[in-house]
Formats: sequence, C-alpha cells, structure tokens
Amino acid sequence: MEYHSAHIQYEWYKTTEGRQYYSAIVRQGKRKIYGLLERPVFSLQVAMETASYKLFITGKAGVGKSSTVAKLTGQSVPTTHNETPGIVTSVAYWPAKLKESGKIVLFKLQFWDAGENAIKKFDHILPACQDGASAVLFLFSFTDRPSFEDLRNQMTKLSETGASFTKIVIGTKYDQYSHSEITSAELQDFQDQWQVPILKVKNINKPQENDLLYSVDNFAEINDVAPLLNGLVESLWTKGKVPSGTWRESGGGPTGRPPGPSRTPAPSVDDLDDATYV
Repeated sequence: MEYHSAHIQYEWYKTTEGRQYYSAIVRQGKRKIYGLLERPVFSLQVAMETASYKLFITGKAGVGKSSTVAKLTGQSVPTTHNETPGIVTSVAYWPAKLKESGKIVLFKLQFWDAGENAIKKFDHILPACQDGASAVLFLFSFTDRPSFEDLRNQMTKLSETGASFTKIVIGTKYDQYSHSEITSAELQDFQDQWQVPILKVKNINKPQENDLLYSVDNFAEINDVAPLLNGLVESLWTKGKVPSGTWRESGGGPTGRPPGPSRTPAPSVDDLDDATYV
C-alpha cells in the first residue's frame, strides 16, 4: 500500500526534473560521499533552499546503527559488527520537492553515531551527540526483540529531559523479517501510542550482480534508497521542531522555518510497508 505523504512529493525522483537534481549526487550509479564541509554542486541555475539537520542515532549495541548510517549515506554496508569506538559523523544530501509550494529543498542530514560502550565510558560523548540535535533516530532490530522492548524506556528517558527532539524509529535488518518475533500489531500499537513514524531498512548491500545495473542505470541507487530517505525527510519536515536545524536560502537570503507540526494522524504500519524500507 502506498503511503501518501503530507508535504514531500514521493515520486519526484522518478521525473525528468527530479533526475536533473539527483544527477548532482551520483557518480557512475553510486551516490557521492561527502565530508562535513562539502556539498553537491548543481548545474541548474535555480534558487534552492537548504534545510540542515543534526540527527543522533541511538539503540542497543548490534542493532545495526553503523550499517544503517552507511545505507543512508551511500557507503558500503559493513558485513561484520564492530563497536563504534567514539563518535562518527557522516553526511547525506537529499533533494526533495514540496507538494504545496513546488519548492525544491536540499536536505543536509548529518548523522551522529556513537558506540554504546563509549557513551558509558566517556561522560562527554552523549551530551556532544545530543547538543543541538534536530532529531533522535531510535533503532531496533527485527531480529532482536529486547531492542524493540527497550524503545519505550529509551524514549521515556529522553522525554523526561524536557528536550524537544523530533523522535523517529527505524527498524533494522528488515531483510530478516521472516525470523522476527515482532508482529505488525505490536508495531502499530507502538506507533499509535508514541505518534512516531516507524521506518524500515534492509541492512545489506545489493548483490554484486547489480553492479552492472548501477553502471548502466545511473539512478539505480537513487531508486533503491529514495523510499527510506523520502520517509525520513518527510518526518523531519512535518514535525518542524528543529532546535538545531538551520534553515537558509542557498544564496544567503533571509532565514525561515519549516512548517509547524502536522496534526494528521500517523499512517498505519501497513501504509508504510511499501514506502519506507530499502
């Protein structure tokens, strides 16, 4: 079932206009990797606004935080688990077109990932990750039921701090959903209770035989990750709570803010199935 977004044109990346923009973030069928101070260069002479978000990734050790970030930023997904020793920051750029205004917005997503042991060992790491964050991405694994059961505890602790972070939940290892002990009804109940979107990601690289597809179709990876990234930027834009998210005109124009929080009820988990996992 298709998820009908409130603000983002989900199918825009498939259009001729959209591909003119996405061509700036791909090279030979793969997305370009950007440093913290780098940004895409667009050949189109059009005004484009930039919305920047700092996103803190949290979840139990082993749920797939680093591999999820790799998937979101266009890096190769690691095949083995290694504890993140400290703080790792990564950047992804994603252009999107708004429904009502027709404006093109370039989303800059800066992911902050920290190892669980490092957070426990060093007192400064958690404050550094949360300081100025726009949103917290709570991760659980479909193959680790305790990681799902711990979500309520994590989100309650964050709420008690009084911080106004946008909360988004991502279920990892969705490629192994057939082995999951978490039911769709449980996911729906959680989403209804907390009023948060639940996105899904398959923490795997595409098969090697698809390398030929990438070399032939320059937008193969864009097609692959568009549902997840569109779901993420839709959630960020809809909430409109961006304590750290800077909003500016690319050309140095006046600053502004995204729209306020949506009053539309969260879509059902079934509605999200075909729209928010890769």
